[in-house]
Amino acid sequence: MARLSKELHRYFFEEDRGETVSLAQVMAITEEKVFGIVLAILSFPSALPIPAPGYSTPFGILIFLIAIQLIIGRTQLWLPLSWQKKTVKTTMAQGVLEKGLPWLKKMEAIAHPRLPFVCQSRTGRMIMGITMALMATSMMIPIPGTNTLPAMGIFITAFGLQEDDGLISAAGVIFSWAIAILMVSVIYVFFNGGLSFLDIIKDWIRVRLGS
Repeated sequence: MARLSKELHRYFFEEDRGETVSLAQVMAITEEKVFGIVLAILSFPSALPIPAPGYSTPFGILIFLIAIQLIIGRTQLWLPLSWQKKTVKTTMAQGVLEKGLPWLKKMEAIAHPRLPFVCQSRTGRMIMGITMALMATSMMIPIPGTNTLPAMGIFITAFGLQEDDGLISAAGVIFSWAIAILMVSVIYVFFNGGLSFLDIIKDWIRVRLGS
């Protein structure tokens, strides 16, 4: 299979498409890398520096369902038929891709198969699934600022998965958990009079070090 950027460019810009495109049609071009590619495509609009509005909640639900399948060890992707029939306007998809394909090509330039145990092992895929399920939950929260960074974490992790690049997927997992800690810290502020979760950790370290 060609690189994801080439497949997407061919599908949406070189071939004659109708007014809308369905998720089932996108899944048909993914072949054996269906999990990584579908997760990357679903997180792509919200992960862009200038995200497209309206995608985060519905796509977050789909990402969560797919992540659960990674956690339980499925090798074949399953989605309800009604969801596969969901469509978006082709012109809207093309607009998102015009903004995002240059970024995708830059990532592809440094990606290659490595650290296979991260993407191929049962444990590695379970950890990625747990991480992306957590980030998808954040994407579903209708609060400004809770969508873009989690979507970036999902995209990086999923991109590494579809490229079989364990280093990139591991970086995505680490980035995602760093975002999770940051968001927990921000939420914690509202219940602790301005004292953040990171402040509590710092205080705990100071006590342990006796300073």
